[in-house]
Amino acid sequence: MNPTLLLALATSLALACGSPAAQSTNSASAAQPAPLPKVLPTQAAQPLKVLRYAFPVAETGFDPAQISDLYSRTVAANIFEAPLTYDYLARPAQVKPQTAAALPEITEDGKRFVFRIRPGIYFADDAAFKGQKRELTAADYVYSLKRHYDPKYKSPSLFQLENAKILGLSELRKKAIAEKAPFPYDTEVAGLRALDRYAFEIRLAQPAPRFHYVFAEGSVMGAVAREVIEAYPDKAMAHPVGTGPFRLVDWKRSAKIVLERNPNYRDDPYDEAPAAGDKDGAAIAARLQGRRLPLVDRIEISIIEEVQPRWLTFLNGEHDLMDRLPNEFASVAIPNNKLAPNLAKHGIQMERVPLSDFTAFYFRMDNPVVGGYTPDKVALRRAISLAYNAEEEVRLARRGQAIVAHGPVMPNTASFDPKFRSEMGTFDRARAIALLDMYGYTDKDGDGWRDMPDGKPLVLEYDTLGTSDYRELDEILKKNLDAVGIKIVFRIGKWPEQLKASRAGKLMMWGFGLSASSPNSGPVLDRGYSKSIGQSNLAAFRNAKFDELYEKQNVMADGPERDAVIREAVRIWTAYMPYKIRTHRIGTDLMQPWLLGYMRHPNAREFWRYIDVDTAKLPK
Repeated sequence: MNPTLLLALATSLALACGSPAAQSTNSASAAQPAPLPKVLPTQAAQPLKVLRYAFPVAETGFDPAQISDLYSRTVAANIFEAPLTYDYLARPAQVKPQTAAALPEITEDGKRFVFRIRPGIYFADDAAFKGQKRELTAADYVYSLKRHYDPKYKSPSLFQLENAKILGLSELRKKAIAEKAPFPYDTEVAGLRALDRYAFEIRLAQPAPRFHYVFAEGSVMGAVAREVIEAYPDKAMAHPVGTGPFRLVDWKRSAKIVLERNPNYRDDPYDEAPAAGDKDGAAIAARLQGRRLPLVDRIEISIIEEVQPRWLTFLNGEHDLMDRLPNEFASVAIPNNKLAPNLAKHGIQMERVPLSDFTAFYFRMDNPVVGGYTPDKVALRRAISLAYNAEEEVRLARRGQAIVAHGPVMPNTASFDPKFRSEMGTFDRARAIALLDMYGYTDKDGDGWRDMPDGKPLVLEYDTLGTSDYRELDEILKKNLDAVGIKIVFRIGKWPEQLKASRAGKLMMWGFGLSASSPNSGPVLDRGYSKSIGQSNLAAFRNAKFDELYEKQNVMADGPERDAVIREAVRIWTAYMPYKIRTHRIGTDLMQPWLLGYMRHPNAREFWRYIDVDTAKLPK
């Protein structure tokens, strides 16, 4: 970073912390004497508790059957509820009941799951209910799960269910597609049915030891009401109605999202259990235990794509949480990974944890330039991977807020091995050049850039965003490819549109990040599973041995044997390089002194209900 700019940012940081721009000049007026001596003064209304922060990327919508991006799912997880959730403070992650009365009954060697829903849980009010309070029932979960199989919605989460082999549902979907008919929601199948008003059953064709984790994701398995979906045809993304603690009250697409407390939300006390020896978690639990959830009244989310204004709004006290400190400001805010003294003096709090994620880019395997399985195409992708210096990304663009990734298995999941090393995380420019030369990727026309073996120009097209943080990452990629003579062209666009184009197979290369929604290491391999092409497998990778290993680990219990199978699948992925996994990020969250109870969970997204705001500490 430019030293002059760095000095200016440091100065603005100090000024902002000392004089918040968002301070209010209003003051309470003096109480007027009561007209009659016996009339007591009216108690002032308690100020609303509002959580304010920003997303760096625009949302796409809020329908569990149609969304896959992190930010849309974060909103949806606080509106809709799955039967299970995670204990907010427990580490490692622990699943517990949410709308379910208990954890599911799992029988028949892990092929039968029965969920029993607690009576007395109600949806938020909506005109679709015609003035009646609408109770959550088992049939709502049956309907909600079936929506993922409806071809109309093209659910990006369908792979999680189809790969578990729920009896009869995939066949029902194929029949609807073949007949070009509406999905038959009222057709009962052997694998999914309501047993009574509050219990539903799922039957699988094979054991699935970790299948219940899917039912801890409100943004995927959150219950929707059939009346609402049918009352607003084709508007489910913009009209979410759930049983969760919040309801959507205002939405300006790609600009602002506002939620308020759901008046129908049940009496749900704070009851979280920190790990033994976790002093921070114990302090949070001691302060909030027994309080009725949610603790705040309103959530206001701004969409601020550029990092500097997002950072300055936090410094000015306009936002309560900086969810993942932008890398550009790490040296200013957390020098040597410790909170800067001027921030600490003003009561700013910090939490720094390894994230369950990776950053990557993919090569579309059916693209005529970078795709294919012949030796020359494999060599091209591996050469690009070897030419990329991920340590530069960590050191320069990410300011040390990441580690080099050697595969797709994420930290904080069961099979992650921090000592595992592979070519995926190797930088070797000499080997990259040798591979390119060996397979005919040479400069045939003397213009300084390598050409394809057949003499056509070799030009990579990489879709990206135009924000400053992405520009830094792209500069590193370009510099590394320039060094081996490969020309790359960056196509700037908007993330939601790029996601749609990616699913449609229209992009050659695309950079993205992925987060784990459970402690299970296996789901990340869906990105290479051939039956998930068109859903999670954005690279459209096909390999019979990889598919075999994926299916094998799916039915195995956690342990060394399953870890070995996953590792073998990762080796195949590394050999063919459909994805270049770059880094695992480290998340540094900053909180204003008045924000209470925040602790980043490795998997759960429904954290808003657990956060409190001390209104007495808010800037006056």
